[in-house]
Amino acid sequence: MSVARLSLADFRSYADALIAPGPGLVILTGDNGAGKTNLLEAVSLLAPGRGLRGAALSEMARQKGPGGFTVAARLADEVEIGTGTLANAPERRVVRINGVAAPANALAERLAVVWLTPAMDRLFTESAGGRRRFLDRLVLALEPAHAHHAARYEAAMRARTRLLTGDEAPDPSWLTALEAQMHEHGAALAAARARTVAALSERIAAEPETIFARAGLALEGFDAAAPWPLAANRARDAAAGRATDGPHRIDLRVTHLGKDQPAEHCSTGEQKALLIGLILAHAALVAERAGRPPILLLDEVAAHLDPRRRAVLLERLAAGGGQVWMTGTEPGLFAEAPPGAAHFTVESATIRPA
Repeated sequence: MSVARLSLADFRSYADALIAPGPGLVILTGDNGAGKTNLLEAVSLLAPGRGLRGAALSEMARQKGPGGFTVAARLADEVEIGTGTLANAPERRVVRINGVAAPANALAERLAVVWLTPAMDRLFTESAGGRRRFLDRLVLALEPAHAHHAARYEAAMRARTRLLTGDEAPDPSWLTALEAQMHEHGAALAAARARTVAALSERIAAEPETIFARAGLALEGFDAAAPWPLAANRARDAAAGRATDGPHRIDLRVTHLGKDQPAEHCSTGEQKALLIGLILAHAALVAERAGRPPILLLDEVAAHLDPRRRAVLLERLAAGGGQVWMTGTEPGLFAEAPPGAAHFTVESATIRPA
């Protein structure tokens, strides 16, 4: 699936914008601050979640604008989807599919969107939360129901924490009901993550060696097969002010297979290569399982690659057959792009064909 047309109104630096990108490689070049990453963020909002920056919705509305924003797209199958906020409700997300109001999770059934940004270069050395969000994006591309289970689990966990840390003694029956929801949706979360890691590991093992590093994957931090005594943990969780055990504690551990070394101990370049190899293998897996590759958003991905690696990456991306949005400051970074790539110049929040 791909975006055939994208329009923005009062989103970030754009008062309005319209782009018809084409189904393959979409290359956006321009100076830093021109608005390239804002376009990628807009595309990322066509899937559930807060997008590639993880920003608050109110931050996405254009400064000195009316207060709300709109991101709308026509997909290649003529489906119209859109999302945004209203001026009087800047943190309430509105989603429409073919003009009909829909929950944000319904977007996962229309598009799978995965991204790499410069901030993710530190993915293996920073908190487990970042790796968990990265993993969940990979899972969502394969299993759209993952968004539903994640939302229900988080809601039940927050409600349970409020009860445990409130001034009044919590209602035991209400706590039991919330814990049942956490068990139900948490088990679904953990199982989906495990399936994705297993399938992706198989895919990586089956692929031929390339100049991008091969990753070994494992899950740590929560054993879904072990007893999960939420009721017995109430006193401990009340003292901590949070649930101290559960699938929200899962961490994705990555190993450089060629060196048999944890990713966090690899060089910056090796970590970048691991991430790119993971994304390429995942895109191939999604295309195989779902019958359509995900949309890839690659922000400044070519900036620190030598010409040979850039050429291999562009070749692999074009061969994958999916829509790939890429940004860079210099057109020369994409000199090896295939003839069918769509090139655009972004300057002061204005988009024009290059």
